[in-house]
Amino acid sequence: MSTSVNILGGHQSDFAANLAKSGGSVESLVEDTVRLTVAAAQIDLADIETIHVGNAFGQLYTGQGHLGAMPATVLPELWGVPAMRHEAACASSSMATLSAMAEIESGRYDCVLVLGVEQEKTMPGGEAAAVQEAAAWVGPDTEGATYIWPETFNHLADEYDRRYGLDDVHLRAIGELNLRNAKDNPNAQTRGWALSAETCTDDDEVNPVVAGRLRRNDVTQITDGAVGLILVSDRWLAGRGRVPKSSISGWGHTTVGLGLRQKLDRNSDSTFVMPQVRTAITDALGRAGTDVDGLDAIETHDCMTPSEYLAIDHFGITAPGESWKAVEDGSLERDGRMPVNPSGGLIGGGHPVGATGARMLLDATKQVANEAGAYQVDGAEKVATLNIGGSTTTTACFVVERPIS
Repeated sequence: MSTSVNILGGHQSDFAANLAKSGGSVESLVEDTVRLTVAAAQIDLADIETIHVGNAFGQLYTGQGHLGAMPATVLPELWGVPAMRHEAACASSSMATLSAMAEIESGRYDCVLVLGVEQEKTMPGGEAAAVQEAAAWVGPDTEGATYIWPETFNHLADEYDRRYGLDDVHLRAIGELNLRNAKDNPNAQTRGWALSAETCTDDDEVNPVVAGRLRRNDVTQITDGAVGLILVSDRWLAGRGRVPKSSISGWGHTTVGLGLRQKLDRNSDSTFVMPQVRTAITDALGRAGTDVDGLDAIETHDCMTPSEYLAIDHFGITAPGESWKAVEDGSLERDGRMPVNPSGGLIGGGHPVGATGARMLLDATKQVANEAGAYQVDGAEKVATLNIGGSTTTTACFVVERPIS
């Protein structure tokens, strides 16, 4: 038994918020996000038949695990509704989405809440960043590391340099574009930042080195935030005479080993630096019956600028190793040949780890529904997302389309 999966609506919290400073908590974040998600989708809490929660580091940041039960804890109307938590590092809420889709496609449920949530600002920045070592191969990858993820993606940039050559100016340009795009996003973490001509340069005072070739504005921020989505079946829509905001027409999902060196050694002779990422993308595009030229925009993982650099050629916007061409010629701009991260992505928008995959799907939905406001891509009808966990260990790609009326 199969059915299409549709996004009825959703809500994103303000990623510039600091829960601890404002007197909030993961409990209040979940309650507020679920209530506002339901309101955006124009349904009642009683309509939700099952819940999938994406969360990566809950108990490490707050001491609170078992977050699949948090919606019922703070919302009595959800008491007894089946729920589960999914963890796959930065891809956690994409895994929640895939599980929700499977339940809808099987006919088990018709109306599902997907919730991505993370409270990270519970400790000083260096300690908060160190918590995320848990998403790497602890020991082989983390031993001796000071800042695990900047160091990891610096190694990825070095691999591009080894194979194809890499000019750091193109990494800086990716960071600049995403920070600039975020200025138009009312939920973006960096929307209030004052940007200057030196913000994304090699100026050691304004943009200091973090790891290797990566500087402050090549790297995402520690972020609190949550995103909710309501997924429904065609049967649910038909029974209520409703039209969704978007439909999920394609998906791809790959998982490989935790270790970065595992991947680089295994892929040393491949055309693509991370071929498993390419497979997730081509699987999603194939299921959607399209190729990259059929897309109108992409929301991609830019936890660090090299991860977006990788996404450019792995999507096929350029040939392998030639991502710099799309950076230089303006292809990635909102009015370019293939707009990438019109929302500001992770660098500009923020990266509450467990919520990022759902946030991408919500922004893709806003684009195809023509509801993205100041960061709308004109005429967007088909948008892809690319969400990765760890050092491309877990990869998920979705294609979201404007529903046929």
